[in-house]
Amino acid sequence: MQDIAVIEDPAAAEASLDPIRTAILRELVRPGSATQLAVRVGLPRQKVNYHLRALERHGLVELVEERRKGNVTERVLQASAASYLISPAALAAVSPDPHRFSDRFSAFWLLALAGRMVQEMGKLIAGAAAARQKLATFAIDGDITFRGAADRAAFAEELGAAVTRLVDKYHDGGTTAGARRHRLVVALHPALKETKEADAGKEHGND
Repeated sequence: MQDIAVIEDPAAAEASLDPIRTAILRELVRPGSATQLAVRVGLPRQKVNYHLRALERHGLVELVEERRKGNVTERVLQASAASYLISPAALAAVSPDPHRFSDRFSAFWLLALAGRMVQEMGKLIAGAAAARQKLATFAIDGDITFRGAADRAAFAEELGAAVTRLVDKYHDGGTTAGARRHRLVVALHPALKETKEADAGKEHGND
C-alpha cells in the first residue's frame, strides 16, 4: 500500500468521489472482505460488492488474498493507498496552466504551480515505484508571523534574492554528463484561520 496515490484517470477520479466509495476506501486501509465491510459501513453485502468491483476496476483497491470457506471463496481487499489526491490531469482540458500567469504575487499562479506539482509528483512517484528506485525530494513547511505588510514584502524580497543566489551557485546548465534537472517551487501564503470549534477543542485539550 502506498502512503498517497495520485489519481489521473477521470473515470477513477469520478469513482473515488462517490460518498459510499470514499467511505469504503477509508475502511479498506485495513484489509477486509465484502462481508466485513458491509458491517463497517452499514450497507448490504451485495451493494458493497458492487462498489468494490468499481473501485477494483480503477485500481483503487487491490486483492490481498482469497479464503476458501466451504463452497464460497471470500476475497479480502485493501485500498491501494492510505490517501488519495486527484491530479489536475483528471481535468486536463480545464486544468490550470502556470505559463498563463507568471506573476510571483498572483495567488492564481501559486495555485497553478501547486496543481502542476501534484501532477508531476504523481508521475514521478509512479515511475520511481516501477523502477524500484528512491525519489530525491526535499520540502520545508513552517509558519511565520509578520508584524505587517512591509515586513512580509521585505521577507519575500530577501527570500527571492537568497534563492536566486543559490540557483546561480548550483545550476549546471546541462553541461555535465548525468546532470538532472530539478523543479524548484517556493511558496508563501497566509495561513488559514482556525475555526471557533478548533479553538474550543484546544482549550479543552482535544487538539
